Amino acid sequence: MSRFILALVLAVSGGMPAFAQDGKQIVEEAQRRARSGSQRYEGTLQVIDAKTKVTEKRWVFDRIGSHGNSKAVLRFTAPAEVKGMALLIVNHPDRSSDQWMWTPSLARERRIAMQDRSTRFFGTDFSFEDLEERDTNQFDYKLLAEESFVGTPCWKIESRPKSTKSSQYTHSILWIRKDNYVLAQIENFRNAGLIRRIKYSDIRSVQGFWTAHTTEVEDLKRNSRTVLKLEKLQYNLPMKDEDFTLQAIRREG
Repeated sequence: MSRFILALVLAVSGGMPAFAQDGKQIVEEAQRRARSGSQRYEGTLQVIDAKTKVTEKRWVFDRIGSHGNSKAVLRFTAPAEVKGMALLIVNHPDRSSDQWMWTPSLARERRIAMQDRSTRFFGTDFSFEDLEERDTNQFDYKLLAEESFVGTPCWKIESRPKSTKSSQYTHSILWIRKDNYVLAQIENFRNAGLIRRIKYSDIRSVQGFWTAHTTEVEDLKRNSRTVLKLEKLQYNLPMKDEDFTLQAIRREG
């Protein structure tokens, strides 16, 4: 997901609507409540490998547009060896996102090929695909159950990419909280194998948007995990479309 992060974070608010009867409607309602004109935060990432070695990275995330039809720029600010590197993500409602990585030391951008979307994003446990947004029309949904997650009542929903959607995952299981429609957990599978687990916690209201301020991504094959903490989160800031282009990230880099 994404937001990411992304599509990695859903920011949502309020109570349960009467029409939330199936999986797709619940996910659509979560996305509706997350709708904002723009978003910005500073993120601290701790990457913990299989030997419990910890490395830290920082980035700034900017996003503009509606869910599934948006643009985002993620730019590293630390450590020195990755400072200035940036990822431009252009999400589309009818197909997978376009992504470009900018490396200032080489003064070069690289388009992230579809076959590379399953690879790790710069030593974190996010894959490139995890950073794009999920438009509901690109997936089929099935409400599996209603169950508690960490003591909070949730809907448990299966998500499967349609044939037109390229994905490393054959299906995902989503837990969406009933009280505020925030994502609590995603489990991503390839056939019967669990590949990646994403947990959302430290949920707070920011400008009326309920937002998970901590995202933990676990790579089950590597036995490693990445913890992303959000700081200075703001919504509906004035942003310009032209700041979300290759020319803009080259200029800023």
